[in-house]
This record gives sequence, structure tokens and C-alpha cells, in this order.
Amino acid sequence: MGTPQRRTVRDLRRGNRAMLLRALYFGGPASRNDLCGVTGLSAATVSTMTGDLLADNVVVEAGQVDSDGGRPRVLLRVNPVYGYAIGVDVGETQVRVELFDLEMKERARAHYAVRSARHDPELVARHILTGVDAVIAEGGIPADQVLGVGVGVPGIVEPGPDALVLAKAFGWAAVPLGALLRAGTSLPLYVDNGAKTMGQAELWFGSGRGTRDAIMVLMGSGVGGMIVADGSIYRGAGKAAGEVGHLKVVAGGRPCRCGARGCLEAYVGAEAILERAGVVADSADEESALAGVLASGSPVVGETVEMLGAGLSSLVHLFNPERIVIGGWAGLMLGGRLLDEIRAATEANTLAQPFRGDSIVLGRLGADAVALGAATLVIEAFFREAAFRQSVTTIA
Repeated sequence: MGTPQRRTVRDLRRGNRAMLLRALYFGGPASRNDLCGVTGLSAATVSTMTGDLLADNVVVEAGQVDSDGGRPRVLLRVNPVYGYAIGVDVGETQVRVELFDLEMKERARAHYAVRSARHDPELVARHILTGVDAVIAEGGIPADQVLGVGVGVPGIVEPGPDALVLAKAFGWAAVPLGALLRAGTSLPLYVDNGAKTMGQAELWFGSGRGTRDAIMVLMGSGVGGMIVADGSIYRGAGKAAGEVGHLKVVAGGRPCRCGARGCLEAYVGAEAILERAGVVADSADEESALAGVLASGSPVVGETVEMLGAGLSSLVHLFNPERIVIGGWAGLMLGGRLLDEIRAATEANTLAQPFRGDSIVLGRLGADAVALGAATLVIEAFFREAAFRQSVTTIA
């Protein structure tokens, strides 16, 4: 059993600042009295901490509200232009880079096409770095106001300074993406699986908000996912939990891009749906091709729904989530047409007690949610460090 670490006064102050920032960020403008009730901190502590945050310009006043017989109460909120976060989505066909303020309003964006057969790591890193410079310039902000860069990538990301990425779909085996990016920027870097960044965006701002036990399913060319257990992302012993696309739904079934057979991805990923329908399309044309298949009434569509229902049923039995959120461009396209059928297919394979059909919902943040979620990695660190700016190592 490990020895408990003693908390210093600085640790306590930082924790209090972080708690107040979270309360203001997710709860909106609040008075000091409101913050006492939400956080459980004393009036004296809230007064001192909010005074510090106001002095640092992290928090600003946002008007007043009348109180019961006393002076009007001043409302506080997080200053949306105190700093900025950059989110990057490394996808099958493009690298998307977006700049957000602290209200997560997009200020600038850049995107660079990537050929499906060539996800050269050095080229992807150059696109990211070029995009970072481009959105800072377009946004017209000083570089020192950028709190960091979050990157969402396919595959498994190993924590550490190099942020090693294992993405078979890209042909990446332990690519040190963090090290490649660090060579071109001094900004704090955060690299994570793209399905997890999408999931965190939906958890914070979208269809997963308010849940403590949820599963996010990202469906694009392939399939990924994120598991939320008791309010936190469940990552597993090797930080690789959530690979929903590699649940086995058919023993010895179709070959999957991962090298195994019978994976859910081999049936319900966009690439697999098109292959099963006999449609040949480059990844750049997958979206229009999938729309054509869904509109055609092909029996492949019904089979896809059944396979997806079987996979979601396994997740319900394993995790008993409050909600399952389906996102990603292919997931939104499929679910936008066939959500009731997906719910019915899941219900047909699931024990009645842990399941409600309406607990399966579509993501609300659209196909751009991966980049938005990547930016939340930066905001998460902003809370954790409680607005003390400092360089941090690349993490996953």
C-alpha cells in the first residue's frame, strides 16, 4: 500500500481555485454566495480565491442580481478571452485544426487533405504544426495566450512525453507523435484517442451531459468508443479501454483492419458497410457513397443495424450505462435515418432490466466533435493547474 502524500497549503489553494473555476465554467455566472453553496467552501475562502482569480483576470464580473433585502450580488464568470485552446482532429481524409476561446466558441480553423493510402507521420505532424500557426494568425491572438494544443488521433495512445500512437488503420506502430510535434512547438501538448476526445466533448457539452455512466460510440470509417464510469473516463490498465469497434460479434467472421476477424468495425464501420454493399469508394468519397447505400434500401443496411444492435447490447450488459451516445459522421448519418431501428435491435438482444430504448441517443455536436473534444484536453489541464500557466509534458 502506497504512502499517502501530504498536501501543502499551495496544493489546497490550487484545488480550491480549480473547484471554483469548474463551478463557474459549467454552471455559468454565479455570485460568491452561490459558489459557497455549490462548492461547500467557506465564504472567507470563496472571497479570497475569487479575489485572486479576478486580480489574475481569469474571472471577470458579469453583472448583478438583487438579493433579499441586502446589496445586489455581483455575478462572476470565467473570462472567455483569458486564454485559448487549439483542438486537432487527425482523421482518415484530413487534419482539422480549430482555435477556441474559453467559451469553446470557434475563432479560426484550418484543414489539410490527407490521402487515404498515405498517413505519413511526418506529413501529419507538419499539417498539425502548420495549422496551429495558421489559426493563431487568423484568430489575431498572441501566441502566449494559447493554453495548449489537444490532438485527437485514431488508435491507442501510450501516455508519456513521446505520446506513442498505435493506429493500424494508418499503419502506425508506436509513432512518437508527441515528440514529432514537440520539435516544432513549445506549446503544451495533449494527445488522446479521437473517440475519447469526441466522447469528452459530448460529456461536457452535448448528449452525455449530466450522466455519470455512459458509453460514447464514434462511427466513421472505423468504430471507436469511450466508457464513462462514475463520472470519469475508464481507460483500463493499459490505457486502451473503449475499443468498441473490436468487440467480436461473429466468431471467425469478416476480416477487420486490426488483423482479427469478426469485429464490430468489420460490419458497421463506413468502410465495411460499403465493402459489404459492393461499393468501391476512396475514403474521400465515403460520405456520399454511404448516403447512397442508406438510400438504396440495400439489405446490407438492415444487417448493419442488427450487428450494431448486437454490439451495443454487449456494452449494455457489461457496463449498464445510463446513456449510449452515437456520434461520428457515419454514426450520425446512420442514426439520423434509423435510430428507432437501432434501439429495437439493441433491445431485442438485451435483458429487459438494464435497458431502456430511449437511452440510445445521437450526439449533438456534429462531425466536428473530435476537434472540440481535443480542445477540452487543454481546458481540463487549465482546471487542474488552476490557471497557473506553466509548461507541461505531453500526455494522453
